[in-house]
Amino acid sequence: MQTQQAQSHNQIANPQSGQLPQVKGPEMNDRDFLNDGLATCKYLTDSLNIAVREASHEQLHADMLQILTETHHSARELYNLMFQNGWYKLEAEEQQKLQQAHQQFSGYSSQFPY
Repeated sequence: MQTQQAQSHNQIANPQSGQLPQVKGPEMNDRDFLNDGLATCKYLTDSLNIAVREASHEQLHADMLQILTETHHSARELYNLMFQNGWYKLEAEEQQKLQQAHQQFSGYSSQFPY
């Protein structure tokens, strides 16, 4: 899977697949369904993460952890489909900002107790 970086906006994206209509009507298209599924998975993983962390019963914890893992995998698959079709774009970060963040957080490791 190759990605193309847009020159003007520093975006990382694939070209759109051309499957979408030029004029958007009220009906849902493939991108709408995938976007809705991804938003739902994001909401579920946020909520399940709290539930897993706070589960007091061991088997309940294990079952919800499995569901959380499966939901994360589903979100990744939906993201990959959207990205492949050019329906999900990422912003490339400047190298200088990445280096600054790395330096900042590398310094924190000296504060760890072990």
